[in-house]
Amino acid sequence: MASQLLEALGSPLNGFLRHALIAGLLASALFGMVGTYVVTKRITYIAGAIAHCALGGIGFALFARYELGWEKADPLYGALIAALGAALLIGAVVLSRSEREDTVIGATWATGMAIGFLFVKMVRRGGVSIESWLFGDINFVSRNDLWTVAILGAAVLILILLFHRQFVAVCFDEEFARARGVNVPFFYLLLLCMSAVTVVVLVRLVGIIMVIALLTLPSAISSRFARGLSGMMAWATILCALFLVVGLELSLRWNMIAGPSIILVAAISYFSILLIGKIQNRPALFKKRGQQQGKEQSPT
Repeated sequence: MASQLLEALGSPLNGFLRHALIAGLLASALFGMVGTYVVTKRITYIAGAIAHCALGGIGFALFARYELGWEKADPLYGALIAALGAALLIGAVVLSRSEREDTVIGATWATGMAIGFLFVKMVRRGGVSIESWLFGDINFVSRNDLWTVAILGAAVLILILLFHRQFVAVCFDEEFARARGVNVPFFYLLLLCMSAVTVVVLVRLVGIIMVIALLTLPSAISSRFARGLSGMMAWATILCALFLVVGLELSLRWNMIAGPSIILVAAISYFSILLIGKIQNRPALFKKRGQQQGKEQSPT
Protein backbone atom coordinates (compact mmCIF):
# COMPACT_ATOMS: atom_id res chain seq x y z
CA MET A 1 0.00 0.00 0.00
CA ALA A 2 1.48 3.32 -1.08
CA SER A 3 2.32 5.87 1.57
CA GLN A 4 -0.09 8.80 1.58
CA LEU A 5 2.55 10.91 3.31
CA LEU A 6 5.17 10.37 0.60
CA GLU A 7 2.65 11.14 -2.14
CA ALA A 8 1.53 14.32 -0.36
CA LEU A 9 5.10 15.47 0.20
CA GLY A 10 5.76 15.21 -3.52
CA SER A 11 2.98 17.63 -4.39
CA PRO A 12 4.06 21.25 -4.95
CA LEU A 13 0.85 22.39 -3.24
CA ASN A 14 1.79 20.81 0.09
CA GLY A 15 4.63 23.05 1.19
CA PHE A 16 3.02 23.39 4.63
CA LEU A 17 3.24 19.61 5.06
CA ARG A 18 6.94 19.59 4.24
CA HIS A 19 7.46 22.41 6.72
CA ALA A 20 5.56 20.45 9.38
CA LEU A 21 7.56 17.27 8.79
CA ILE A 22 10.92 19.07 8.82
CA ALA A 23 9.96 21.01 11.97
CA GLY A 24 8.86 17.81 13.68
CA LEU A 25 12.02 15.90 12.79
CA LEU A 26 14.22 18.81 13.90
CA ALA A 27 12.32 19.01 17.17
CA SER A 28 12.53 15.25 17.81
CA ALA A 29 16.07 15.50 19.13
CA LEU A 30 15.02 18.39 21.33
CA PHE A 31 12.03 16.50 22.70
CA GLY A 32 14.08 13.35 23.23
CA MET A 33 16.80 15.11 25.22
CA VAL A 34 14.79 17.62 27.25
CA GLY A 35 12.02 15.06 27.75
CA THR A 36 14.55 12.71 29.30
CA TYR A 37 15.49 15.35 31.85
CA VAL A 38 11.80 16.09 32.55
CA VAL A 39 10.92 12.43 33.11
CA THR A 40 14.03 11.75 35.19
CA LYS A 41 13.51 14.84 37.36
CA ARG A 42 9.76 14.06 37.59
CA ILE A 43 8.65 17.56 36.67
CA THR A 44 6.06 16.54 34.07
CA TYR A 45 3.31 18.50 35.80
CA ILE A 46 5.48 21.61 35.92
CA ALA A 47 6.15 21.27 32.19
CA GLY A 48 2.40 20.85 31.65
CA ALA A 49 1.64 24.05 33.56
CA ILE A 50 4.26 25.91 31.54
CA ALA A 51 2.76 24.64 28.28
CA HIS A 52 -0.77 25.68 29.17
CA CYS A 53 0.38 29.07 30.45
CA ALA A 54 1.74 29.74 26.95
CA LEU A 55 -1.88 30.18 25.88
CA GLY A 56 -1.91 33.51 27.70
CA GLY A 57 0.89 34.80 25.49
CA ILE A 58 -0.82 33.51 22.36
CA GLY A 59 -4.08 35.24 23.29
CA PHE A 60 -2.34 38.55 24.01
CA ALA A 61 -0.38 38.41 20.74
CA LEU A 62 -3.58 37.84 18.75
CA PHE A 63 -5.27 40.71 20.59
CA ALA A 64 -2.27 43.00 20.02
CA ARG A 65 -2.16 42.19 16.30
CA TYR A 66 -5.83 42.60 15.47
CA GLU A 67 -6.99 45.16 18.05
CA LEU A 68 -3.90 47.24 18.82
CA GLY A 69 -2.44 47.13 15.33
CA TRP A 70 0.86 45.52 16.27
CA GLU A 71 1.65 43.87 12.94
CA LYS A 72 4.74 42.10 14.27
CA ALA A 73 2.93 40.51 17.23
CA ASP A 74 3.50 36.81 16.49
CA PRO A 75 1.52 34.34 18.66
CA LEU A 76 4.49 31.97 18.66
CA TYR A 77 6.70 34.62 20.26
CA GLY A 78 3.90 35.45 22.69
CA ALA A 79 3.75 31.79 23.66
CA LEU A 80 7.52 31.74 24.18
CA ILE A 81 7.51 34.80 26.45
CA ALA A 82 4.57 33.52 28.51
CA ALA A 83 6.10 30.04 28.84
CA LEU A 84 9.47 31.42 29.97
CA GLY A 85 7.73 33.71 32.48
CA ALA A 86 5.74 30.79 33.88
CA ALA A 87 8.90 28.67 34.13
CA LEU A 88 10.74 31.33 36.12
CA LEU A 89 7.72 31.98 38.36
CA ILE A 90 7.11 28.32 39.19
CA GLY A 91 10.83 27.66 39.63
CA ALA A 92 11.29 30.61 41.98
CA VAL A 93 8.34 29.54 44.15
CA VAL A 94 9.48 25.91 44.26
CA LEU A 95 13.04 26.87 45.20
CA SER A 96 11.91 29.30 47.89
CA ARG A 97 9.47 26.72 49.29
CA SER A 98 7.15 29.60 50.17
CA GLU A 99 4.13 27.79 48.75
CA ARG A 100 3.02 24.23 48.04
CA GLU A 101 4.35 23.08 44.68
CA ASP A 102 1.04 21.61 43.50
CA THR A 103 -0.78 24.84 44.40
CA VAL A 104 1.45 27.13 42.33
CA ILE A 105 1.37 24.66 39.42
CA GLY A 106 -2.43 24.58 39.41
CA ALA A 107 -2.72 28.35 39.78
CA THR A 108 -0.28 29.06 36.94
CA TRP A 109 -1.92 26.44 34.71
CA ALA A 110 -5.42 27.90 35.15
CA THR A 111 -4.33 31.55 35.04
CA GLY A 112 -2.49 31.19 31.76
CA MET A 113 -5.43 29.54 30.04
CA ALA A 114 -7.92 32.05 31.47
CA ILE A 115 -5.85 35.01 30.22
CA GLY A 116 -5.54 33.44 26.78
CA PHE A 117 -9.28 32.86 26.40
CA LEU A 118 -10.11 36.36 27.66
CA PHE A 119 -7.82 38.09 25.17
CA VAL A 120 -9.12 36.00 22.26
CA LYS A 121 -12.73 36.82 23.16
CA MET A 122 -11.81 40.52 23.16
CA VAL A 123 -10.77 40.31 19.50
CA ARG A 124 -13.70 41.68 17.54
CA ARG A 125 -12.44 40.50 14.17
CA GLY A 126 -14.26 37.38 13.01
CA GLY A 127 -12.44 34.16 12.29
CA VAL A 128 -9.80 34.53 15.02
CA SER A 129 -9.61 31.26 16.94
CA ILE A 130 -7.14 29.52 19.20
CA GLU A 131 -8.34 26.03 18.34
CA SER A 132 -5.35 25.42 16.07
CA TRP A 133 -3.05 26.43 18.95
CA LEU A 134 -4.84 24.11 21.37
CA PHE A 135 -4.90 21.01 19.17
CA GLY A 136 -2.36 21.77 16.45
CA ASP A 137 -2.82 22.20 12.71
CA ILE A 138 -0.17 21.42 10.09
CA ASN A 139 -1.85 23.89 7.71
CA PHE A 140 -0.46 26.74 9.83
CA VAL A 141 3.19 25.63 9.86
CA SER A 142 4.97 28.31 7.82
CA ARG A 143 8.56 28.83 6.69
CA ASN A 144 8.97 31.39 9.48
CA ASP A 145 7.79 28.81 12.01
CA LEU A 146 10.36 26.39 10.62
CA TRP A 147 13.17 28.91 11.13
CA THR A 148 11.91 29.63 14.65
CA VAL A 149 11.96 25.91 15.47
CA ALA A 150 15.50 25.58 14.08
CA ILE A 151 16.88 28.56 16.01
CA LEU A 152 15.21 27.71 19.33
CA GLY A 153 16.12 24.05 18.98
CA ALA A 154 19.76 24.87 18.24
CA ALA A 155 19.96 27.16 21.29
CA VAL A 156 18.61 24.47 23.63
CA LEU A 157 20.82 21.74 22.17
CA ILE A 158 23.90 23.94 22.67
CA LEU A 159 22.94 24.37 26.34
CA ILE A 160 22.57 20.60 26.69
CA LEU A 161 26.01 19.99 25.19
CA LEU A 162 27.59 22.60 27.47
CA PHE A 163 25.88 21.67 30.75
CA HIS A 164 24.81 18.03 30.41
CA ARG A 165 26.73 16.91 33.51
CA GLN A 166 25.18 19.66 35.63
CA PHE A 167 21.68 18.77 34.44
CA VAL A 168 22.27 15.09 35.21
CA ALA A 169 23.49 15.94 38.70
CA VAL A 170 20.46 18.15 39.37
CA CYS A 171 18.06 15.50 38.05
CA PHE A 172 19.41 12.62 40.11
CA ASP A 173 20.72 14.07 43.37
CA GLU A 174 20.56 17.76 44.25
CA GLU A 175 22.49 17.31 47.51
CA PHE A 176 25.35 15.58 45.71
CA ALA A 177 25.27 18.30 43.06
CA ARG A 178 25.60 21.00 45.74
CA ALA A 179 28.50 19.11 47.30
CA ARG A 180 30.25 19.11 43.92
CA GLY A 181 29.82 22.89 43.64
CA VAL A 182 26.95 22.87 41.12
CA ASN A 183 24.69 25.94 41.30
CA VAL A 184 21.49 23.90 41.72
CA PRO A 185 18.96 26.80 41.66
CA PHE A 186 20.45 28.23 38.47
CA PHE A 187 20.48 24.92 36.57
CA TYR A 188 17.03 23.99 37.87
CA LEU A 189 15.62 27.26 36.51
CA LEU A 190 17.56 26.78 33.29
CA LEU A 191 16.06 23.29 32.91
CA LEU A 192 12.56 24.71 33.35
CA CYS A 193 13.27 27.42 30.77
CA MET A 194 14.54 24.77 28.35
CA SER A 195 11.32 22.85 28.92
CA ALA A 196 9.37 26.03 28.16
CA VAL A 197 11.19 26.54 24.87
CA THR A 198 10.72 22.88 23.95
CA VAL A 199 6.95 22.84 24.43
CA VAL A 200 6.64 26.00 22.31
CA VAL A 201 8.68 24.49 19.47
CA LEU A 202 5.99 22.01 18.37
CA VAL A 203 2.89 23.81 19.58
CA ARG A 204 1.91 24.58 15.96
CA LEU A 205 1.86 20.89 15.07
CA VAL A 206 0.38 19.07 18.07
CA GLY A 207 -1.10 21.92 20.11
CA ILE A 208 -0.70 23.17 23.66
CA ILE A 209 -2.98 20.56 25.20
CA MET A 210 -1.11 17.59 23.74
CA VAL A 211 2.49 18.78 23.37
CA ILE A 212 3.34 17.62 26.89
CA ALA A 213 2.56 14.03 25.87
CA LEU A 214 5.11 14.15 23.06
CA LEU A 215 7.62 15.60 25.52
CA THR A 216 7.26 12.77 28.04
CA LEU A 217 5.91 9.58 26.40
CA PRO A 218 8.94 8.79 24.17
CA SER A 219 11.26 9.25 27.15
CA ALA A 220 8.99 7.18 29.40
CA ILE A 221 9.02 4.34 26.88
CA SER A 222 12.78 4.48 26.33
CA SER A 223 13.41 4.42 30.10
CA ARG A 224 12.05 0.85 30.20
CA PHE A 225 14.78 -0.64 28.00
CA ALA A 226 17.52 1.95 27.36
CA ARG A 227 20.81 1.74 29.22
CA GLY A 228 21.96 4.98 30.77
CA LEU A 229 20.71 8.50 30.25
CA SER A 230 22.45 8.90 26.89
CA GLY A 231 20.79 5.75 25.56
CA MET A 232 17.46 6.98 26.88
CA MET A 233 17.89 10.27 25.02
CA ALA A 234 18.82 8.52 21.78
CA TRP A 235 15.86 6.15 21.87
CA ALA A 236 13.46 8.92 22.89
CA THR A 237 14.60 10.96 19.88
CA ILE A 238 14.05 8.04 17.50
CA LEU A 239 10.65 7.23 18.99
CA CYS A 240 9.52 10.86 18.85
CA ALA A 241 10.41 11.06 15.14
CA LEU A 242 8.69 7.72 14.49
CA PHE A 243 5.49 8.76 16.28
CA LEU A 244 5.42 12.00 14.31
CA VAL A 245 5.84 10.32 10.92
CA VAL A 246 3.30 7.56 11.65
CA GLY A 247 0.83 10.10 13.05
CA LEU A 248 1.09 12.27 9.94
CA GLU A 249 0.63 9.19 7.74
CA LEU A 250 -2.52 8.14 9.58
CA SER A 251 -3.92 11.66 9.56
CA LEU A 252 -3.60 11.82 5.77
CA ARG A 253 -4.83 8.29 5.16
CA TRP A 254 -7.96 8.58 7.34
CA ASN A 255 -8.52 12.35 7.10
CA MET A 256 -7.85 13.01 10.80
CA ILE A 257 -6.32 15.98 12.62
CA ALA A 258 -2.54 15.61 12.70
CA GLY A 259 -1.89 16.62 16.32
CA PRO A 260 -4.24 14.13 18.02
CA SER A 261 -3.15 11.42 15.56
CA ILE A 262 0.50 11.81 16.58
CA ILE A 263 -0.35 11.75 20.28
CA LEU A 264 -2.61 8.69 19.92
CA VAL A 265 0.23 6.79 18.23
CA ALA A 266 2.54 7.70 21.12
CA ALA A 267 -0.07 6.84 23.77
CA ILE A 268 -0.95 3.46 22.21
CA SER A 269 2.74 2.61 22.03
CA TYR A 270 3.25 3.57 25.67
CA PHE A 271 0.32 1.57 27.03
CA SER A 272 1.24 -1.39 24.81
CA ILE A 273 4.74 -1.41 26.30
CA LEU A 274 3.24 -1.30 29.80
CA LEU A 275 0.90 -4.21 29.00
CA ILE A 276 3.68 -6.31 27.50
CA GLY A 277 5.83 -5.65 30.56
CA LYS A 278 3.02 -6.75 32.89
CA ILE A 279 2.47 -9.97 30.92
CA GLN A 280 6.17 -10.79 30.90
CA ASN A 281 6.47 -10.19 34.64
CA ARG A 282 3.50 -12.38 35.62
CA PRO A 283 5.37 -15.74 35.55
CA ALA A 284 8.13 -14.31 37.74
CA LEU A 285 5.54 -12.85 40.11
CA PHE A 286 3.68 -16.17 40.43
CA LYS A 287 6.97 -18.00 41.00
CA LYS A 288 7.94 -15.56 43.74
CA ARG A 289 4.55 -15.95 45.44
CA GLY A 290 4.85 -19.75 45.23
CA GLN A 291 8.28 -19.63 46.87
CA GLN A 292 6.93 -17.43 49.67
CA GLN A 293 3.98 -19.77 50.28
CA GLY A 294 6.34 -22.76 50.32
CA LYS A 295 8.50 -21.10 52.97
CA GLU A 296 5.44 -20.33 55.08
CA GLN A 297 4.16 -23.95 54.90
CA SER A 298 7.56 -25.62 55.47
CA PRO A 299 8.21 -26.91 59.04
CA THR A 300 10.47 -24.70 61.18
